[in-house]
Amino acid sequence: MRITSALVDPALLDLPWSTPLEQWPAHHLVALPQGISRHVVRFVRLGEFVYAVKETGERVAEREYDLLRALERIDFPSVEAIAIVADRCTDDGEPLDPVLITRHLQFSLPYRALFSHTLRPETMGRLLDALAALIVRMHLTGFFWGDCSLSNTLFRRDAGAFAAYLVDAETGALHRSLSNGQRGEDLEIARVNIFGEALDLQAAGLLHDAIDPEVVCEEVVQRYERLWHEITYEQQIERDARHDIEGRIRRLNELGFDVAEVAMSTIDDGRYLIRPKVVDAGYHSRRLLRLTGLDAEENQARKLLNDLDAYRAESDLVDEQQAAHRWLTEVFEPVVRAVPAHLRRKLEPQELFTQIIEHKWLLSEQAGRDLGLAPAVQSFLTEVLVHRPDEQAVLGVELTPTG
Repeated sequence: MRITSALVDPALLDLPWSTPLEQWPAHHLVALPQGISRHVVRFVRLGEFVYAVKETGERVAEREYDLLRALERIDFPSVEAIAIVADRCTDDGEPLDPVLITRHLQFSLPYRALFSHTLRPETMGRLLDALAALIVRMHLTGFFWGDCSLSNTLFRRDAGAFAAYLVDAETGALHRSLSNGQRGEDLEIARVNIFGEALDLQAAGLLHDAIDPEVVCEEVVQRYERLWHEITYEQQIERDARHDIEGRIRRLNELGFDVAEVAMSTIDDGRYLIRPKVVDAGYHSRRLLRLTGLDAEENQARKLLNDLDAYRAESDLVDEQQAAHRWLTEVFEPVVRAVPAHLRRKLEPQELFTQIIEHKWLLSEQAGRDLGLAPAVQSFLTEVLVHRPDEQAVLGVELTPTG
């Protein structure tokens, strides 16, 4: 047996590598929702983390491992590659397929597991938005996926929306940039795959009657094209309308994208032709991390920053760093600590806080005045959170083995 690992963990040696993955005993496994896969996949716990173990060919495993490691280095939203275990064989000397080990993404789910009831149109729309944004990000990065689908994606809650993460990279390739033809091929693959996935949901009775599978597969392409256009199009502005440049950058920031530089040139009639160079998504996430140390999804970060900015204005604090420190210690952390121990496995802290902010707004609207944060926290805990499922237990944190 040979292990190539980015994580030095002796516990890897204790797993039953001489046994085919589909026959692994239950005491090694944890029960997690699993997406559709052409490979045998099992989830195991090593120490405090949960890992996905996938049997595949050695060359495929090595290629996917290298790609995932490369994506990690550029901070792309994907699962983390941990190890390859090769040269496996049974106790009788029969060769076994190598496995690729990735770290399970906490608080994430495959798309089918998100729904215990009929998939509603608005929920499908949020999933497609998340997938379209993921594909745009990867194409800006120069990554060709080759198997775009909902099944090869994990989703995390993100302040009323979803954030998408790449799971399967075995058909991918990382380039300096992509041609229009490569982008078009990825989109066509996505169109076909999502059509099949929507038909599968429909056959299982999980698709709302108002959702047409043919429309769904076209929608993800349209959403992608709208976002790609907004990010990349060349804009003509008048010489005295420089504020239009700032407006374009602000719109891109609101979409969550950072702008590294703006290319400008003059055209015959005296106007400017501008094209921002977008480097990546995560504008709000990075600002929040810089100010507070909190790691959040993009929509969560946007709402947390809005609350921080409102706190700063109300407190008349000029220094942004000082305001962020006081907001963290006087607002965010007390809210998180207010959650009783038996309810803390239901939502991660950043999502909890954003939902409390929304709950506070709803209560204040009903009352016709600002009710304040403390009553909103208590109301949310007793009327909303207590009725939610324990997502942390479901999604791979503090799990108990099955069997």
